[in-house]
Amino acid sequence: MFTEDHADVFESIYRSRGKDWREEARDVSAQIFARVPDATSLLDVACGTGAHLASFREDFGQAEGVELAEPMLELARKRLGGIPLHQGDMRAFDLGRTFDAVVCMFCSIGYLDNVSELRDAIRCMARHVNPGGVLVVEPWWFPEQFIDGYVAGDLSSEKSRTITRISHSIRQGDKTRMELRYVIGEPSGITEFTEIELLSLWRKDEYLAAFADADCPAEYLESGPTGRGLFIGTRKR
Repeated sequence: MFTEDHADVFESIYRSRGKDWREEARDVSAQIFARVPDATSLLDVACGTGAHLASFREDFGQAEGVELAEPMLELARKRLGGIPLHQGDMRAFDLGRTFDAVVCMFCSIGYLDNVSELRDAIRCMARHVNPGGVLVVEPWWFPEQFIDGYVAGDLSSEKSRTITRISHSIRQGDKTRMELRYVIGEPSGITEFTEIELLSLWRKDEYLAAFADADCPAEYLESGPTGRGLFIGTRKR
């Protein structure tokens, strides 16, 4: 889903917002250890560039990642030498093993198209959780939370590169349609590109039903890394 251009500027933009991947990972690790004190293995689904996974590997003896977008995965490989990274679709991957914890961060679940795909993804991830282990999913906004017509702007200056990003989000049926425009200034010149992202606005009960049907009943925590909360399910023994 993410292009090579997007992968290249992704972290720079979010660093400019003050995003702290390390702190977010530590907070999620604390939630995991509160439920599974002896957890030693973790799988990060939709791990992106590996920014969260770099911290998760400090907390868990074995950490692995799954990512669909090859440009993101290539950056993760450069960052995370020695960590097993797999290209795969969260709806239908099979690593042939299970983990004490599986996480899906930064609203990645929202990029799925419909409730059927949500259920497929939750079921697939839950199959990779040990009995008694946990599945942690950070959702996109719920329908009642979304602000139609929302505009955001970001400016990042790092070393010899400056990046601006402007986004405009509208409601399109049961989805957020987000238009993002990037301008990148470097010594070699100025480039720009536009991307359109669609994220599904599922209800809280739709998430909870997907967890329950995957034999991984969940609770919803209002707090969360980006203000959208967390679903934490425990795989039935």
